[in-house]
Amino acid sequence: MRVHLDTDIGGNPDDACALAMLLGWPDADLVGVTTTIDPGGARAARAAHCLALVGRDDVPVAAGAECSMTTTSRLDPFTDERYWPALDPLPAPDGAAVELMLSNIEGGATVIAIGPYTNLASLERQRPGSLRGAPLVVIGGWTRPPAEGLPPWGPERYWNVQWDTGAAEVVAASANRLTLTPFSATLRAHLRAAELPRLRASGPLGELLARQAGAYADDRRAAELAAAHPALPRDLLIFHHDPLACAVALGWRGAEVAEVPLAHGFDGAVFRWRPDPSGMPTGIVTDLDPTAFSCDWMAAVENAQR
Repeated sequence: MRVHLDTDIGGNPDDACALAMLLGWPDADLVGVTTTIDPGGARAARAAHCLALVGRDDVPVAAGAECSMTTTSRLDPFTDERYWPALDPLPAPDGAAVELMLSNIEGGATVIAIGPYTNLASLERQRPGSLRGAPLVVIGGWTRPPAEGLPPWGPERYWNVQWDTGAAEVVAASANRLTLTPFSATLRAHLRAAELPRLRASGPLGELLARQAGAYADDRRAAELAAAHPALPRDLLIFHHDPLACAVALGWRGAEVAEVPLAHGFDGAVFRWRPDPSGMPTGIVTDLDPTAFSCDWMAAVENAQR
């Protein structure tokens, strides 16, 4: 299966975890990576670094939009050495990311968007109709609260969506083969401290992911979050938001996806989807097998490094 990854790699380590999984997933063919909210190609350099660790320099990488089209805000990736070594930026010519994404869509690839939707909206604005028939799986899409015992996060917590609400509105209005991956599913997919020895032993990319996850858990006080919410594992490091979206795009059998008619719009400044009988039929991830997901994610990361 051909897949194209659009990512804001360089912040939350789940982007790098998603990229690593795609590289080792059985029968997955990663045909391109584009980076979004990427000032000067700093995020593209991080994607290329992950690819180089497993000898996959054949995967094209193109730096895309540098800022939110809604607010023109910019955001640099992490530079702390606990997360990344010093890397030279990897800039791309204007329009290179849009052209790479379009070429892969025309070649039959499913697009997985795990960062703000800015590159997708740029493609649709420059080439109207490009998203209409493309299979597209994105992070976001709150329609109901997470289950009891999980953090009660609402649609305002979808940073990927709220960073560029104008881009989200373009995508919601243009894509008719859209699947949403909401908190109600992703908050049940975890990387745990108990898994770190196996992850470190998997190879150089696994070592990088383990180091980043440990640093992120410390910085974001994951232990306090887990202690406050009984449905979370006590040794929580990060949520596998982005890897779960990738698994869904690849047809992973441990996830359930329902087709629900949805409308979209704003509640104040917050962009969101909501059920509406007259809305666009849209895929929503409704359930998953968390244990199977952890097992399959780890196996894919190990496979990527063989």
